[in-house]
Amino acid sequence: MYTVIELSYIASAVLFIFGLKMLGKPATAVRGNKVSAVGMLIAVVATLLHEGMDFKWILLGMVIGGVIGTVAALRVPMTSMPEFVALFNGTGGLASLLVGWAEYNTFLNTPEGTLELVPVIAIYLAVLIGGVTFTGSMIAYAKLAERIDGRPVLYKGQQIVNGVLLALLLFCGGVYIAGPGTALAQPLFYLAVLLSLVLGVLVTIPIGGADMPVVISLLNSYSGLAACAAGFVISNTVLIVAGALVGASGIILTSIMCKAMNRSLTNVLFSGFGAAGDAAAAGKAATGEVKAITPEDAYYVLEAAGSVVFVPGYGMAVAQAQHVVRELGYLLEQNGAEVKYAVHPVAGRMPGHMNVLLAEANVPYEQLVEMEDINPNIESVDVCVVIGANDVVNPAAREDETSPIYGMPIINVDLARSCFVLKRSMRSGFAGVENPLFYKENTRMLFGDAKASITTLVDQFKSA
Repeated sequence: MYTVIELSYIASAVLFIFGLKMLGKPATAVRGNKVSAVGMLIAVVATLLHEGMDFKWILLGMVIGGVIGTVAALRVPMTSMPEFVALFNGTGGLASLLVGWAEYNTFLNTPEGTLELVPVIAIYLAVLIGGVTFTGSMIAYAKLAERIDGRPVLYKGQQIVNGVLLALLLFCGGVYIAGPGTALAQPLFYLAVLLSLVLGVLVTIPIGGADMPVVISLLNSYSGLAACAAGFVISNTVLIVAGALVGASGIILTSIMCKAMNRSLTNVLFSGFGAAGDAAAAGKAATGEVKAITPEDAYYVLEAAGSVVFVPGYGMAVAQAQHVVRELGYLLEQNGAEVKYAVHPVAGRMPGHMNVLLAEANVPYEQLVEMEDINPNIESVDVCVVIGANDVVNPAAREDETSPIYGMPIINVDLARSCFVLKRSMRSGFAGVENPLFYKENTRMLFGDAKASITTLVDQFKSA
């Protein structure tokens, strides 16, 4: 039976790797998700073949978890997916913490029990990383769901406090690893549990809404590392492999997000980007005349366009406009226009947020283009339609050296022949930086709810 279990774990690991590779491309992402799910099913079944299982509690957990997962999947809208991901990252971290804690209590309650060095270290890492992941993810969830203010929370001596906490955790870990069964190690271990939960809160509250895509990917990496540590705790091969894959992919994704913002991870974690500050910190004030346009007038421009590029942002998610955007794109194609959807890596509130929404609306994969592919040809585009995006199309990143976002790669919509910006108001984006795009000569502002505005355009095309 042991051989069957280990072979099943190997098969699961292979499926995880292939599934993860498929997730790298929109055209194969759905299939990759299914392949990974099959791998997880095999891993779960193989684990249940171990002797000594109490199936009563396992079945109870499966029922409760299955009900919660089903209800959540059915009720949570795609616009709320970022906070949903943060919540699930947090529960993964909590599970790893509990596994490490339970294993340590088992050791303490086992007479003459001993622990090898690797499990001792793994228990502490599972608790430490799991605790930080849990509370950090809960803060991210609260910010994304707007349960608390999404702006950075900064105070004097913040980094010193975090440094002291980290030093205490290292001290507790050193004493615990030196002698996990000693009288001093036990209270310090439980203190470390508490400190890890506090640290998770303190390292997340300074991060503002503009950096949420980076935070989501980083917390995802943390949850994977915590799971990997838990795998070493209980000597489960597939949990080690799965956790390592999630941790590594999360780190890679975090690096991609930072590169897309032209910032270092240290800068994201400790700069408090997005905090309210003086006017100088927001760069030069934009000047010029804002030119509004009605949906009816926008229709005539789009009707004559030979190429149209949609640039979605979080405003599209809020308005739940992805389906009418897809319908408008289809009508433009029927009218003879070439239609593409340019997606910035950090648009929205989590990595791939816009891709998920556009996929939900059945936008053809071949029409999705990345920032690096659209920018070289942007000057030949007749109309760029910006739907709720702000910082990722802000030309201050290219033109204003005093701007906090200067140097950040953007989609250069201001270089297109015409640019329509769909927004409810002139309000700035997550970064709190004024956008000179709104004042450009070739920009027209289409104010109002994005879904309502695009629906009016769709009606115009249908009635033509």
